[in-house]
Amino acid sequence: MDIKKTQALEKNKINIARKNILRKSKEIEGVVIRGYNFDNGINYEEIIKSYSSTGAQASNLGKAIEIINEMIKEKAFIFLGYTSSMVSSGLRDIFRWLVKYKKINIIVTTAGGIEEDIIKCLGDFYLGNFRASGAELREKGINRIGNIYVANNRYIEFEEFVQPLLKELYEKQKQTGKIISASDLVWELGKKINNEKSICYWAWKNKIKIYCPAITDGALGDNIYFFKSKNPDFKIDISDDAVELNNSTIGLKKSGVILLGSGIIKHSILNANMFRNGADYAVYINTEQEFNASDAGALPEEAISWGKILPEARHVKVFGDATIIFPLIVAESFAKEK
Repeated sequence: MDIKKTQALEKNKINIARKNILRKSKEIEGVVIRGYNFDNGINYEEIIKSYSSTGAQASNLGKAIEIINEMIKEKAFIFLGYTSSMVSSGLRDIFRWLVKYKKINIIVTTAGGIEEDIIKCLGDFYLGNFRASGAELREKGINRIGNIYVANNRYIEFEEFVQPLLKELYEKQKQTGKIISASDLVWELGKKINNEKSICYWAWKNKIKIYCPAITDGALGDNIYFFKSKNPDFKIDISDDAVELNNSTIGLKKSGVILLGSGIIKHSILNANMFRNGADYAVYINTEQEFNASDAGALPEEAISWGKILPEARHVKVFGDATIIFPLIVAESFAKEK
């Protein structure tokens, strides 16, 4: 091949490459990507506002704040769901504040989300280490929840608190024939603990229902097991709560869901909203993925396909740790209410 042909071929390759790489595009309109300017000093409110234009999960967080503020403005009936580890953490104090000031309407949580609220009234939890030796902790009688330590004495104290209450409820059941629901048990725990640090206490005081579809899990379930072993005819009815929770969505003018974590709390709230043909607002915060087709990792679009979220609903999933994200959301929404 002569030099001229070789040069022509090389030039043609360059032209093709330039055409593909430097292709003309349409101009874009919308939010300009921009972060916080520290030339303006430190302003935490403005830093959080800047998340909306930062991109990635920061912008999803910004959207979550917008959606929750719209829930509040539109006076939506708000369902809050959280898993037990959230109560093990310091988020328990934020949940307590939300219930104390009637910022939300219904809670759905796991057994751990109930028992650990009560247990914290009996004694403190302490910061530990994710990489601590399980064998060494077991030898010392220390239970680990991520990087949070709980002395097993707390569970002994919890049993001493719960067993007399179960006996009282059992005696009432024998006298009246009425079987209590899981939410009734939570109600009584909040009433009996009589401690203003407790979520359950404020829920009882403010008549905000806490539903626990997995009441027999965790230490609370252990106590029910021990009590029922001695009193086989003692019963707790979970079907009443299913009816109440599902019925609570029907006829709502606006329904909003805030889901921290996943699993049964996520599905219970979304499934209840299916009975009204879907929620108007949805904010998910978790780290789950959907590659295994689990409900835990499912995005809001999947819930729309089931009628759990309305097709026109405002929704977002923030991929991240709720212990970091949720305090920022509350600071820029519920805590700003006049």
